[in-house]
Amino acid sequence: MPACWRPGIDGGQPGAYDTAMGSDPSLVLRARAHRAEDSLRPTRAEIDLDAIAANFHATRALADRPVLAVVKCDAYGHGVLPVALRLAQEGVHGFGVALAEEGLELREAGVEQMILVMNGVYGDAHGAVLAAGLSPVVYRLEEVERFAAAANGPFEVHLKIDTGMHRLGIPMAELDRFLDGFAAVQGATIAGVMTHLAAAEDDDALTHRQLDAFDDALARVRARGHEPRWCHAANSAATVRHPRARYDLVRTGGALWGHPGYDSAAAPVDVKGAMRLRTEIVSLKTIEPGEIVGYCGTFRAERPSRIAALPVGYGDGLVRFQSNRGHVLIRGQRCPIAGNISMDLTSVDVTDLPDVAIGDEAVLLGEQGGARIRVEEVAEACGTIPYEIFTSVSRRVPRFYV
Repeated sequence: MPACWRPGIDGGQPGAYDTAMGSDPSLVLRARAHRAEDSLRPTRAEIDLDAIAANFHATRALADRPVLAVVKCDAYGHGVLPVALRLAQEGVHGFGVALAEEGLELREAGVEQMILVMNGVYGDAHGAVLAAGLSPVVYRLEEVERFAAAANGPFEVHLKIDTGMHRLGIPMAELDRFLDGFAAVQGATIAGVMTHLAAAEDDDALTHRQLDAFDDALARVRARGHEPRWCHAANSAATVRHPRARYDLVRTGGALWGHPGYDSAAAPVDVKGAMRLRTEIVSLKTIEPGEIVGYCGTFRAERPSRIAALPVGYGDGLVRFQSNRGHVLIRGQRCPIAGNISMDLTSVDVTDLPDVAIGDEAVLLGEQGGARIRVEEVAEACGTIPYEIFTSVSRRVPRFYV
């Protein structure tokens, strides 16, 4: 059974997390300083750092490029500091975050690699971003000018080009005008140029149109005398499915967690899921035919039924849409969720498990006894994507590092 990341317990003796982090005491201490509070209930997310490291190495070997690990939103719910510190040890080139706050947290934890703030910088954080050595992404000339006003000397940025996603980025039609204005900003250098592919996992025609536009944008940037060191477009799906998208650097997020957003069975790279969400049975009772379970009585027993209560609910990220639809694994068997999921508790029909007992493990995501509940099936049942399932696992669910 995996141990919790529990500094201060057992006289401060190293635990499973220390082993996973390796022997560098400074990394262990920095990571310990940001641990979640120890939990008294059995609900927890088990994170396999070795799997994340293996996924990183497999992706880097396939791409034959430096990897920028995208660790925004608390590493998609896997725990940003433990994940980032482990990947730093494994030789990752850098990290991608959405917000300046996320990048500053990594710097404060001792991360020395490049940190790319991919969504740009909001508010008045421009000086703090430069002081911390973060790499800002820009797509408006006013932002470049704000960085120049905050800088104490030369500074570098990455340009984001809108090649068809139509969200953030410099529109192709405005690129030349942007570059004219950029040339007038003192001290600014283009260190990188990037774009965001909208459908690399399943729309090859759109992806190639975007890459054609990106190639045109790069040519126009270089024609102005700029020599960006890092040109990058590939997310996890593009890294695997579109070799031409790899350029100088690949940005992988989903592949690190084992769920890259493409048909992994047909992919030339093998990645493994890194999160296992589990709890234990805390109550068992038998109900008679016609009796209900949970709020609003949406489950009504059709036979004498054994009902198990689990201390996990939508407050922990168990999507309520799974009520009367989803399953959990108990003793390696699928057991249906019975009734509406509540904030803190979920009921499960265990009638077909005659030896079930209080304290039995229940797995909501991941493997148990040779059976598996895949994040893709949960996402499909809920009408969403795996990344929303991961990031829905709330902060009150402690992360245990295997």
